[in-house]
Amino acid sequence: MKQDDLKVIAKRLRKNILTMIYHAKSGHPGGSLSAVEIMTYLYFKEMNIDSPTDDGRDRFVLSKGHGAPVLYAVLMEKGFIGKDLIPSLRQIDSKLQGHPDMKKLPGSGVEASTGSLGQGLSIANGMALAFKLDKKPNRVFALLGDGEINEGMIWEAAMLAGHYKLDNLTAILDHNGLQIDGKNEDVMTIMPIDKKFEAFGWHVIHADGHDFDSLEKAFKERKTIKDKPVIIIADTTKGKGCSFMENKAEWHGKAPNEEEFCRAMEEMGDIGDKTEGGGLNG
Repeated sequence: MKQDDLKVIAKRLRKNILTMIYHAKSGHPGGSLSAVEIMTYLYFKEMNIDSPTDDGRDRFVLSKGHGAPVLYAVLMEKGFIGKDLIPSLRQIDSKLQGHPDMKKLPGSGVEASTGSLGQGLSIANGMALAFKLDKKPNRVFALLGDGEINEGMIWEAAMLAGHYKLDNLTAILDHNGLQIDGKNEDVMTIMPIDKKFEAFGWHVIHADGHDFDSLEKAFKERKTIKDKPVIIIADTTKGKGCSFMENKAEWHGKAPNEEEFCRAMEEMGDIGDKTEGGGLNG
């Protein structure tokens, strides 16, 4: 798939993410928007996942479960779940819970129920280790968040992955520099991220999380690494694509009102085709 196609998909994901959250009147736009290019590249360029039920598919775990809208948006774009669900985010008994619930969406590509920060990397470890033991070629990818790597469980999981040389495991850190209470360095510094993971036996790659060329280079390097798990530290902007949300911690978990929603959709512009759920009544 060409970069221009990836960019169109990314814009459509952003519009659908904001539409979901607007209708729900709650949710997490900041960290969903920052991960759009990462998720677009994974699902439309990197991962082997033409079917959400094929045993040979790669697995993805959204460890930062509050970013559920970006996962739902990409699964809709793949055709694994219907775009008619867009207005149902966070509604009672909805299939689109505020954090991914695999029981609500069986066979849809939601591989794990996540949301309690830190647990997703451990789940991904289990998947990767099982594939190793069964001598299967499946790969596992996990998306982490900045605030999440304050959790001790992340470092237990990092230690295990290094010990078992899980070279079929790739973690991607959506490194936007912010968490719910503010800047990382003010809340609980996570630096130096690279040296910490290296100390646990990981190979570290840096990338621009909004640049498809940079992501492609990172994943190409990833393929050359043997006998080590890999983390791609992807520098991103929280709230990317909405000028009034960008780099603002208050948009970690706040829905736009009608005026803000309309402004955001106008800023994102036309994508050349009809976006499902893209309007106020979608």
